[in-house]
Amino acid sequence: MFDILFPSWLAGILLSLITAPLGAFVVWRKMAYFGDTLSHSALLGVALGIFLEINPYLAIILMTLILAVFMIWLENSTQFSADTLLGIIAHSCLSLGVITVGLLQNVRVDLMAYLFGDLLAINYNDVLLIAIGVAIVLIALLCIWKPLLFTTVSPELAQVEGINISRMKFLLMILTALTIAISMKFVGALLITSLLIIPAATARRFSDTPEKMVFISVLLSIISVSIGLSFSGFYDTAAGPSVVIGSACLFILSLFKKQNH
Repeated sequence: MFDILFPSWLAGILLSLITAPLGAFVVWRKMAYFGDTLSHSALLGVALGIFLEINPYLAIILMTLILAVFMIWLENSTQFSADTLLGIIAHSCLSLGVITVGLLQNVRVDLMAYLFGDLLAINYNDVLLIAIGVAIVLIALLCIWKPLLFTTVSPELAQVEGINISRMKFLLMILTALTIAISMKFVGALLITSLLIIPAATARRFSDTPEKMVFISVLLSIISVSIGLSFSGFYDTAAGPSVVIGSACLFILSLFKKQNH
């Protein structure tokens, strides 16, 4: 059991290093629907990857990045609200992905693995690829942390200080898209956003500074991964959803903490 679970646990720990800080920005900026849209588009990336005979996970990265750019362009070029555009794109991409997979001839695709993750199939090669992706996102995030935080807390003041708000938003979306793409094998298309949001939302109840919130969120993510994988190992449940349920239980427990006023 250890040999099967350890690579998955390592992958979960690595992903926690980027899902926690990005999740904090998703919570602060109320971007949960954006994350859902990108995760739903990932299934379309899988279908196109199989159709074009390229690695599905590379196709997922390309699809989510293209869609992030497309959504920014739509938001700036139309009069529709962001949540309306995201709702249209999310369900259209998910439906188109399912239809495209169904039209592929002589190809067997395990949709459940892509929708809910195939955590126990992760090997050390996957861990290495995830580590490279995590390093890229983490370095980029550290480089833009201060201006990104500034534009989140006070966009007007950041603009006065000469920070390009649109560029910061674009970079955040790109990093979120990349994180969703490399996390997909871990929890699947339908559960990725929960990996971003739940630990960050839980950590918010125990934090009085942004840095403290990120630190606590990382710890909570690691605990959730450990609980979920342990539960999956002992009771033979789906690993990805078990991790999410572990995270949700921690959030429920946090609700019993009295907030300081």
